[in-house]
Amino acid sequence: MRHFGHLPPDIRKTLFHQEPVEFTADSPPRMLAVALGATLYSPATRPRLAADVLKQAGLGVKSMVLCLEDSISDGDVEAGEENLVRQLGLLDEAAAAGSDLPLLFIRVRTPGQIPDLVRRMGAAVHRVSGFVLPKFTEERGVPFLEALTTAESDCARRLYAMPVLESPQLLHLESRAETLRGIAETVDKYRDRVLALRLGVTDFCSAYGLRRAPDMTAYDVQIVASVISDVVNVLGRADGTGFTVTGPVWEYFRLQERMFKPQLRRSPFLGRAEELRTALIEHDMDGLLREIELDRANGLQGKTCIHPSHVAPVHALSVVSHEEFSDAVDILRPERGDGGVLRSAYTNKMNEVKPHRAWAERTLLRAEAFGVAREGIGFVELLTASLPQT
Repeated sequence: MRHFGHLPPDIRKTLFHQEPVEFTADSPPRMLAVALGATLYSPATRPRLAADVLKQAGLGVKSMVLCLEDSISDGDVEAGEENLVRQLGLLDEAAAAGSDLPLLFIRVRTPGQIPDLVRRMGAAVHRVSGFVLPKFTEERGVPFLEALTTAESDCARRLYAMPVLESPQLLHLESRAETLRGIAETVDKYRDRVLALRLGVTDFCSAYGLRRAPDMTAYDVQIVASVISDVVNVLGRADGTGFTVTGPVWEYFRLQERMFKPQLRRSPFLGRAEELRTALIEHDMDGLLREIELDRANGLQGKTCIHPSHVAPVHALSVVSHEEFSDAVDILRPERGDGGVLRSAYTNKMNEVKPHRAWAERTLLRAEAFGVAREGIGFVELLTASLPQT
């Protein structure tokens, strides 16, 4: 699979200076963690879950979470498990027949569900990349990770963990530092199995009866912003000890395809950028776009998504601009090994080799996953090409 691989080759050639690389579920975890992109959640109870997964894969989704936790009621867990096992069997058949699948993860409620589901899935478990572990702390997380290790041994397949950081202990100031230390020690111990850390901002807001409006980002809610900052501080360092931390969920989805397509019909590909930008703002996308940009500025990669309309904006904003790529390549040239300062090729900034090296390395990794836009190609053009056309 590859990002933007659902677009025709001639369109990709028009958009990209360097196209995204292909990757598989067996690619190096450092690459997979970035390539997750917009991770689309879906309740495991959906009757047409397999068909939904295949449809979204055809529209550019590269990672999905099939959820048995907060997205379904307590009374639906057993039925959700049964449906999940059945639908994964259908997906296994579809993949065997040549259909492309995204990276699939299962969000469980209890550690015991992991080995039980692996056993019940049988051969279809080979279509699953791992499990999402809710409300992760040191105390809660260790049993989940031990269960994952057991299940991995039983099915002879690498299964990744994606812990969700969303517990009240992490939010509350008096317990935050100790909780973060415990989480850091736990995920470091299981580093080879932890693909990425996810932020549960909705649970953070819930603890104080808060809910951000559609024109506000998670960073406008100061108590949430402080937790994100501390999580990145402890767990997102670029010195080799950190992990990929993903952006929080955006809850609003008033943008519907049928509302947006008139703007697309009036906006030829690679043209009328301002008209399209206005349409985005009018349909409540402005908050999402600002939050994605702030995610990147604060060290987060990708995003948790609960609606398909969020996927294309996340991926379009994940593409490395030609200017970013030019700066990163200049900084990492072998002859720059001794450091120093140089003017960027775009002659609008200073590139200081040693301080900017970690940024450049991360940028080139993102360039592998999402590609490099051609000079003059920006977010609007990438988004226009990515959305379903009529």
